[in-house]
Amino acid sequence: MLRTVRLLTVVLLCSPSLLLAQHPEHAAAAAKPGMTDQQKIASAMSAAPAGISANAAIMDFPSTPGGEMKQLRAGTNDWVCFPTTGSGPKGGNDPMCLDKAWSGWAQAWLKHENPPAAPGGGIAYMLQGDAGASNTDPFATKMTPDNHWVVSPAHIMVLPANPKDLDSVNDDPKTGGPWVMWKGTPYAHLMVPVSRTAAAKPK
Repeated sequence: MLRTVRLLTVVLLCSPSLLLAQHPEHAAAAAKPGMTDQQKIASAMSAAPAGISANAAIMDFPSTPGGEMKQLRAGTNDWVCFPTTGSGPKGGNDPMCLDKAWSGWAQAWLKHENPPAAPGGGIAYMLQGDAGASNTDPFATKMTPDNHWVVSPAHIMVLPANPKDLDSVNDDPKTGGPWVMWKGTPYAHLMVPVSRTAAAKPK
C-alpha cells in the first residue's frame, strides 16, 4: 500500500507499484495530471470513511511511471491513502486506503510471494470504485476474453484472519453482494460492494 509516524512502510514509499496491488492494470500509471496537491489529498481521503482518512498518511503516485512516490501528508494512524490515478480505458476515479495488513499483502503480491498471515484480518477501502481488474488472474494487466474482467463499484476489501473462511463464499461479482476475488490463489480476498447512505431529511 509509509507514514512518517511509522513508516511501515518505507518499503512502500520506495515502491511505486504498491498501491496498484489491487489493480495491476495500473502498474505503469503515474499521478493524474492537472491536480494540485490539495486536490490529490482530497481525492485520497475520499477513498475511506472520514474517521480513517482524516488521520491517514497521504501518498502520491510518481510523476512519471517508475519514479519516486511523494508524501503529501504525514499520518498518525496505521493507514495510507492514495489519490485517483484516472487510469483505465475511460479514465476513472479510483483512490484507495490500505491498513497495515493490506500493505504487507501488497508487498507480497509485488514479489509474487505468499502474503503474510493477517491475524486480525485486514481492511482496504475504495469508496469511489475502481477502473477494473481480472477477477481470476492476480497479475493480469488488461482484459482478455477469458480473464473475467470486472469494474467494481464502491467497495471494501477484506483479508480474513483465516483465508479458509473464503472457501465457502462465491466468486461471482454480479450477485450484488460480497464475492471472492482471485479465489483459489494466495491473493484471494473478499470484495464487499457498498453504497453511501444519504443523510436523512427532516420531515
